[in-house]
Amino acid sequence: MDLKLKGKRALVTGSSSGIGAAIAVALADEGVSVVVHGRDAGKANAIGRQVEGRGVGAAVTLGDLTSDEAALAAFGGIDILVNCAGGVVRGDNPKWRDVTPKEWLTCFDFNVVASIRMAQVLAPGMVERGWGRIINISSVGGGRFSGMHLEYGSAKCAIEHVTGNLSKALARDGVTVNVVIPGTVLTPQSERWILTLRQQNGWSEDFAENERIYTSQFSPQPVPRLGRPEEIAAAVAFLASPLSNYATGAALRVDGGSASAR
Repeated sequence: MDLKLKGKRALVTGSSSGIGAAIAVALADEGVSVVVHGRDAGKANAIGRQVEGRGVGAAVTLGDLTSDEAALAAFGGIDILVNCAGGVVRGDNPKWRDVTPKEWLTCFDFNVVASIRMAQVLAPGMVERGWGRIINISSVGGGRFSGMHLEYGSAKCAIEHVTGNLSKALARDGVTVNVVIPGTVLTPQSERWILTLRQQNGWSEDFAENERIYTSQFSPQPVPRLGRPEEIAAAVAFLASPLSNYATGAALRVDGGSASAR
């Protein structure tokens, strides 16, 4: 299917690995020039080369995007903002009472405030051109009583709230704002998370078996496996395209049916 994205320009935050990297490559496959963002220069540059290999423009930026005017202006403007950077502050599956107020603030800054900052920087240009896309990446951890990190789940719930309200503010200007809600996806971060659970719960060293236990007992869902980054990227590519003009304020779940299992 032609998503009619050729010639568009995107910034994908947190795109040096995992879901963000898959999104950057999927958009490049549709003819989109991409600004790749991350904290690891080697990984970010490797994804930049993959993007260039699709015959489109690529730029790489590291760290705090708000201070990198050259990257944000790399293609003369950004039409598509994908806020994918985020994650937990601690990887040790702490009890809620062990997470400090400072860690709460860090988690919200990383997962919520950074996304708002980027929207503030890039939405005016989209409004001026009369077309734009803002796509936020949330998590099933943002659902009620998810049983996951309280600070992380609360931050992801907040980004879903931001999405709905921002969509109302920008719809009349031709800019849509949507959120994709992945389930647990097979990324380096999720592999570390499942390793932590294995150590805490005495699971075997067989990752496939751990995947089955996770999706049947720890975080039940009808599809008995973790998601793949490319499956999330496909949903983002659709929402980024002109084919989704009538969708704004939407929450698209790509979660193996985990919502229906609760």
